[in-house]
Amino acid sequence: MSHYLFTSESVSEGHPDKVADQISDAILDAYLKQDPNSKVACECLITTGQLIIAGEITSTASVDAVSIAKEVIRNIGYTNSEYGFDCNTAAYINLLHQQSPEINHSVIDGGAGDQGLMFGYATNETKELMPLPIILAHKIMERQSELRKNGTLEWLLPDAKSQVTVRYENEVPVAIDTVVVSTQHKANVTQETIRREVINQIILPVINEYIKDSKPEFLINPSGSFTIGGPHGDTGLTGRKIIVDTYGGSCPHGGGAFSGKDPSKVDRSAAYAARYVAKHVVASGIAERCTIQISYAIGKEEPTSLFVDLHGTGKVEETRMTAAISKLFDLRPNGITEILGLKNPIYLQTAAYGHFGKENLPWEKLNEDIIKELKKI
Repeated sequence: MSHYLFTSESVSEGHPDKVADQISDAILDAYLKQDPNSKVACECLITTGQLIIAGEITSTASVDAVSIAKEVIRNIGYTNSEYGFDCNTAAYINLLHQQSPEINHSVIDGGAGDQGLMFGYATNETKELMPLPIILAHKIMERQSELRKNGTLEWLLPDAKSQVTVRYENEVPVAIDTVVVSTQHKANVTQETIRREVINQIILPVINEYIKDSKPEFLINPSGSFTIGGPHGDTGLTGRKIIVDTYGGSCPHGGGAFSGKDPSKVDRSAAYAARYVAKHVVASGIAERCTIQISYAIGKEEPTSLFVDLHGTGKVEETRMTAAISKLFDLRPNGITEILGLKNPIYLQTAAYGHFGKENLPWEKLNEDIIKELKKI
């Protein structure tokens, strides 16, 4: 298609599902900080006045998961039940227990912690080598949080969602068609004020950075008042925002979520590796867009398959690219973990506003030696 609209969404750090993701990753970070070899699979369910933490842990670390959860929720801004949750008065249930010895045994010699298929993607349509719709959706939510926390818009509350529709012509983004923002707010503010300030102070500064002079349709709190939000308005679960976490639907998604999982789980580590590979391919100029798929079998080191799609934009054939990638990138679980430093406590920062496109994350950093080798193909 030469002309089309494409839409992606994001949610704020105060969205109930993202609250659960952040708690899971904060607990993971706490274990890795004390014991880098910790095996962690941590899930959370948060609802009105209650948080349940469950999962499997193998570690020498001693971690107070409830205290960590309270601190995460406090930093998000849920300190009053009128906002949707009060971290100080809520009930906490900790159901973490020992990991299955059979699963633990499968990764001792560097095998994958489970079977699975993971995707990575990159495109040259933004400086982050990410799709424009998801980048804009994330940045709008980040700005909502910034203006809420610094008091610029003191009536904002933590729960929010964004959705951005971009118009493409010949595969190039040319305009922003529609922007939807629904934001939780205090009761003492009018919808007219919310609309004006959200457009002028949150949305326009973001979209003008990428495509100036766009005149999209703005839909601000289209359902009207949004005072009841957070875990009181909707139950949150770890791992329920996987398209928000990745590429906004611009490429396929594998079978698993990310948050709360240590790097022996290829659901997470191999998805980061696939992004690392795809970003290098696009950054080298070999292709304008690149999708990578990697699959694994439990207990086995080597991937069971590697698939490369350059979407008709490649300067070399996909079969040659596949062979080159196999030589240049170590896609075994231990290799991925070592190259990307995945045993470090880096995961809380990924649990809101996307796992990709943030330049400080190790799978986003380009290796110039690899770029040079790719250019030789």
